[in-house]
Amino acid sequence: MEHPYVTLNVENKVGYVEFFHPNRNAMPSEVLSKLEQIIIDAGKNDAIKIIVLKSGGNRTFCAGASFNELIAIENAVVGKQFFLGFANVIHAMRKCPKIIIGRVQGKAVGGGVGLASATDYCLATQYASIKLSELSIGIGPFVIEPAVSRKIGTTAMSQMTIDAETFFSAEFAKTKGLYSDVFETVEELDEAVQVLAEKLASYNPEALKEMKTVFWKNTEHWDSLLAERAEKSGKLVLSTFTKNTLKRFK
Repeated sequence: MEHPYVTLNVENKVGYVEFFHPNRNAMPSEVLSKLEQIIIDAGKNDAIKIIVLKSGGNRTFCAGASFNELIAIENAVVGKQFFLGFANVIHAMRKCPKIIIGRVQGKAVGGGVGLASATDYCLATQYASIKLSELSIGIGPFVIEPAVSRKIGTTAMSQMTIDAETFFSAEFAKTKGLYSDVFETVEELDEAVQVLAEKLASYNPEALKEMKTVFWKNTEHWDSLLAERAEKSGKLVLSTFTKNTLKRFK
């Protein structure tokens, strides 16, 4: 049986952060909090100049929130706590003093699109289509919205949110600015990620750190904003509509 994990491997001054869950890389709380901590640790590790965020397996980059855990939420406090898991990973990525490159090998749904959006530069394969399915299960992409809108704009974000059951192609994601480039194969993707990461690792770390703060300017209020959004999702997940919908999906 494959078990969930989050690992950090350092090669040539690049810290490869990898997460995995046997259920299409869905994100239960425990994986989210490990991911947050590993990103914080990598940010403080002097042996690491650049971070790459990737996931295990070859089909799905990240299926978003864990449905099993969503179904089990019984009150608003627990609900808010669950959605703060995603908020905390986004905060860790945003505040990390190092540039984070995203490696998206397959589909990204909901929170997975949020993770891709919170990277500083994202590369993907042609199979890396994206979907914001939250409205169709009775909630909304509230916590990840600031990260997604910052990357692809409110228009594309709202289009995806409303067309909640549609996968938008990797080409769409590239056109909107989520992916900087799209490759035909995982091998080509990995090569491009490695070349870029190692090149960046040879640049002046002080300049990279200063640029990172420029990239993320005007997001200082996200600490309170994402907490409010987590509360909103936490309440909606308790609605009869969402409970019934999740049971169907299960």
